[in-house]
Amino acid sequence: MTTTPLRKDAARNWERIVSAARDLVDGGTPLQLNDIARRVHLGVGTVYRHFPTAEALLETVATPSLEALAAQGERALADDDPGSALAGFLASTIEAQVTDASLAPVTAAATDALPRTTELKRTLSSVGRELLERARDAGVVRADLTAADLVPLMCGIAYAANVHGAPATRAETARRYLTALLEGLYVRQGTPAHQGRPGQPAPGHTA
Repeated sequence: MTTTPLRKDAARNWERIVSAARDLVDGGTPLQLNDIARRVHLGVGTVYRHFPTAEALLETVATPSLEALAAQGERALADDDPGSALAGFLASTIEAQVTDASLAPVTAAATDALPRTTELKRTLSSVGRELLERARDAGVVRADLTAADLVPLMCGIAYAANVHGAPATRAETARRYLTALLEGLYVRQGTPAHQGRPGQPAPGHTA
């Protein structure tokens, strides 16, 4: 969690701490700073100087994936095909969720330990909203689909893939589930963009 350049020995310690945390997260073990200190043979004070809380360390572990998704989102915004842009961004998001165990708790957290985490989460939220609005305005996704709908839908796919997919094939399983979901989100030729929510009439319909 350091913002100024580190001395070489401090930089090595930082890398050792983050690497150990990465291994624990990948193994499904909750992060505890005292445990990290023992694993990397450093004093507890050294670990705390770099990362005052376990949340700060977890967010640091997740930062590369968050940055990669933000970059993917910027590329998607430059895509002239709104439907393809949204699908590609959602696919990248789902794949990251099922391959990086640090992402789910960090993205679900109501508060952040690091300003960089808040910045990246806001960027991803803004990108996702804009991509959806572009696709909706172009008439390629359902008009009643909102950005708030996408979050639980994506979380549901990630959860299903983690539960039902073998570790080696979770990304493939998630992509298959996403494809099935998109077939329900995208408007097909001859199908009105506004289907209406269950129990609601379409615009212009009178009882």
